[in-house]
Amino acid sequence: MAMTITEKILADHANKKEVAPGDLVNARVDMILANDITAPFAIKQMEAIGSCEVFDPDKIVIVQDHFTPNKDIASAQQCKLVREFARSHRLTKYYDVGTMGIEHALLPEKGLVLPGELLIGGDSHTCTHGALGAFATGMGSTDIAAAMILGETWLKVPETLKFSYSGHLKKWITGKDLILFTIGQIGVDGASYKAMEVTGDVITSLPMSGRFTMCNMAIEAGAKNGIIAPDEITRNYLKERTGRTYRTYESDPDADYSDIIEIDVSEVELQVALPHLPENSKPVSEVGKIEIDQVVIGSCTNGRLDDLRQAGEILRGRQVSPRVRTIIVPATQETYRQAVAEGLVDIFICAGVAVSTPTCGPCCGGHMGVLAEGEKAVSTTNRNFKGRMGHPDSEVYLSGPAVAAASAVLGRIGSPEELERM
Repeated sequence: MAMTITEKILADHANKKEVAPGDLVNARVDMILANDITAPFAIKQMEAIGSCEVFDPDKIVIVQDHFTPNKDIASAQQCKLVREFARSHRLTKYYDVGTMGIEHALLPEKGLVLPGELLIGGDSHTCTHGALGAFATGMGSTDIAAAMILGETWLKVPETLKFSYSGHLKKWITGKDLILFTIGQIGVDGASYKAMEVTGDVITSLPMSGRFTMCNMAIEAGAKNGIIAPDEITRNYLKERTGRTYRTYESDPDADYSDIIEIDVSEVELQVALPHLPENSKPVSEVGKIEIDQVVIGSCTNGRLDDLRQAGEILRGRQVSPRVRTIIVPATQETYRQAVAEGLVDIFICAGVAVSTPTCGPCCGGHMGVLAEGEKAVSTTNRNFKGRMGHPDSEVYLSGPAVAAASAVLGRIGSPEELERM
């Protein structure tokens, strides 16, 4: 029976020769991820059922990344609970202040997720890791608690939507623009409980940063997971990060798909998703001159070194508008260190930008950039739901780092081409 890459990984982890969409399987997990928001709920569930041991302390990763460094007493108490759990269960992959980063950037950087593996996480954007050719999906904390005890989880095998990207990318276009354009075409429920398999000549030349971004936002189309078959770019990325062996999978040529969507990227422009859904995506040239109060460049979607380099190229020798608070958040400590070494942090500070320690804070409206009533922000994050980054009457416009950096200088939503003409 022909299978897709997602079906093959699930079949292998369920010890079955084959699976088909709709099948219910019990699958072993290779890694379980939780953070300082989701881990406490899982810990309390484990305590409630009287379980006192995790199935494998080497296969549970906890990253304190949402309210860390702690923003208030409540978050400090929550992080203390997680910290004590990690110590008492002797977890070998626990990351706190000074070592932590934004989880979905940190795990790939550390080589903790490999092609062909099955990762579940207490965070919806766990699907990011599908860029490595793994099956990765988010779950609720109760399911995470059960998996921490049992080392397995149950899943319904999803149908697969195949997206094939061809053509030539225009200047400044990144994976963020491709995924925003795609969600704009199919809607926020266009891939509901399906696997989004991303393929095509454009993808085979896309750097890992762009691949992570596209798989990260598969959930914004309702997908169960996003996935890209491993290739030479994947292998080169992993070569520097792990010595572990792994098995790669790819879809059979005659695998069944619920649909195949072909996208010619040649005419895709820089994208902006207007409030209050990622599907409200349109070319930046059609957005209009909307004045803004804040710009955030970072998150698990666009806080990697390639993103900071693009922002640095635009901000070099320029000043951000005095009316725009601009915050740049490197996704990990290593990214931060490299940004310092390359002079990017100096460029940002000279431009009037605040540079933060790694945190998810602004993205989830937690801290380090909360919006007040009526304020508008351009953000490279992944969600612009009503109240996502602060007050319910604030507005979030999603973009890639090029539009975000240019908008910070212009004081309104705009493109780097506008700056070049000035």
